[in-house]
Amino acid sequence: MYQPHAAVFDKVLWAKLRGLAPLRSRPARSVLLRQGDPGTHVLLLESGSAIVTLTGENGERTLLAVRGAGELLGELAVLDAQPRTASVIAAEACQVRVIPAPEFLGFVDEHGLTASILRHAIARVREAEAVRLELATAPVPARLASALGRLVQSASCRAGHVHVRLTQVELSQLIGASRNAVGTAIKAWRDHGWLETEPGGGLLIRDIARIKTHPLGRG
Repeated sequence: MYQPHAAVFDKVLWAKLRGLAPLRSRPARSVLLRQGDPGTHVLLLESGSAIVTLTGENGERTLLAVRGAGELLGELAVLDAQPRTASVIAAEACQVRVIPAPEFLGFVDEHGLTASILRHAIARVREAEAVRLELATAPVPARLASALGRLVQSASCRAGHVHVRLTQVELSQLIGASRNAVGTAIKAWRDHGWLETEPGGGLLIRDIARIKTHPLGRG
């Protein structure tokens, strides 16, 4: 089962890594890392959640993963000195620590963490492959229910109702569906009282379990 970096690292080492940079706040829907940019730093996601997306040649975006607190983001681009292969966007307000590449590389070398980070990266690749397969084969309601479930699971506050700050247009782009198909699924779930649409374009998720298990969500 996939685990965030904070659960894989030694607690003492994780605390030392957190101490390398101060906390910074980032608003919902802001770009935390951009595909194609050089790996000048690593982000430690202290609170909040973020989506990892891949942009194709024609500008289409695909959802690869949703990350929550306790994750490192952009570490592979720093380790191999190559451009970033995906973008990371704040799904809600986040607090991050921006660790410059030299400090991160020194920390990894000092504590012999390269192998652990690479094993973790392999687990991420497997997870991303599963997500992409699901997006390629499942009906739209099932894809949307799964994406919303990942967002809820990674949200900073899971007690009670969860706000998803992405618009329906953004959600449709992420799961490779039309805006109308996404709107149809959302309307059905709203009629059941399992979610609400918000004036700013986001969603208030009231019952993600019903959304995921309802025949509409299962496809």
